Amino acid sequence: MIGSLCIMLSALCCLTIVGFVAAILGDIAYYGVHLLSWQFLTTAPSRGMTEGGIFPAIFGTAFLVILMTIAVIPLGVMTAIYLHEYASKKSRTVVWIRLAIQNLAGVPAIVFGLFGMGFFIQFVGVGIDKAFFAGHLTFGQPAILWAALTLALLTMPTVVVSTEESLRAIPAAHRDVAYSLGATKLQMIRRIVLPQALGGILTGTILAVGRGAGEVAPILFTGAAYFLPYLPKKLNDQFMELGYHIYVMATQSPDVEATKPILYSTVFVLLALTFALNFTAIWIRSRIRQRLRLER
Repeated sequence: MIGSLCIMLSALCCLTIVGFVAAILGDIAYYGVHLLSWQFLTTAPSRGMTEGGIFPAIFGTAFLVILMTIAVIPLGVMTAIYLHEYASKKSRTVVWIRLAIQNLAGVPAIVFGLFGMGFFIQFVGVGIDKAFFAGHLTFGQPAILWAALTLALLTMPTVVVSTEESLRAIPAAHRDVAYSLGATKLQMIRRIVLPQALGGILTGTILAVGRGAGEVAPILFTGAAYFLPYLPKKLNDQFMELGYHIYVMATQSPDVEATKPILYSTVFVLLALTFALNFTAIWIRSRIRQRLRLER
């Protein structure tokens, strides 16, 4: 009796969550598809962002997420490998590292933005300018590089935890067999552990992409621009981003009713781009899993 009641309550909670998600997506789709057109997706904004399109924001968002992924995956995977394969389980350093990762996952996003501005821009960027550009302002300013690195720090706990869980799921016997055949630790990790953990690594990548694509607070101080009708061509360029574009139109527009259709359409495009990036990662993960299954 109690078990059936728990199952019914759990199912009701799941249906409620699915209903809310469907209502949100339906509302955005209903009001967002009217303005969608090829011109809207491929042109730059104009006339105070009440006309034109959002292509610079689309390009900036995709470029930002790609740079973030390139930065966070090696760092997160190597951290997880060190914690699980190399570090002593009783080491006090490992305990502190795990505690730091857990705390990092709970830090508000706006704090990452302030850290990125203080460390990446004012410390690293200004240091690069003094060392290589005779103090000329080149990297010591908001840029897409610093925004991507800030988002990489924000999403790193997700990648570390997901990778470490996949490493923990690999049977110890597989490692022992590799050692018995004369493999070194590095060879064992590269040829036995990493191929089996690839699914978990890509799962962490998918979660990181989903979170990074929708974050606004970390990029407020590190690279996002209010209005930039051209594409970033260098790593030290500023950029437009869909999430920040939505925030600006929702809070800074002098005519809310005039920007509401553009606002809904931009939200629709942001969701579509996020889903597309996630589905691409899921497709890559499924192809890799299928290839590994055939090789076995």
